[in-house]
Amino acid sequence: MAGRIDPPPKRRIGKSLIIGGLFAAAVLALMLYASAGLRLHSCEVCQSFNGETVCRKADGKTIKEAQRTATETACAVLASGMAESINCSNATPKSVKCDGSY
Repeated sequence: MAGRIDPPPKRRIGKSLIIGGLFAAAVLALMLYASAGLRLHSCEVCQSFNGETVCRKADGKTIKEAQRTATETACAVLASGMAESINCSNATPKSVKCDGSY
């Protein structure tokens, strides 16, 4: 038949696209699994340094880790330079509230 038009060939999904998709899904699942373990404890720390006060929240596997992370995050705003950052982190926080008490 001269007037017959063949349908376009079906596109197949390539092997590399399937492997890439599976790899991306595996990486996403690993990230979600790893981050789920970090949220066991939460703290809010209000840190005073150089006449200013900043409050920050953080999560961690332990209360100590959550408190340290919140302190370092607050000190990142308050201090400039390594020496000030260390002094700020070593200063006694103005307030600390952990595990849902804030």
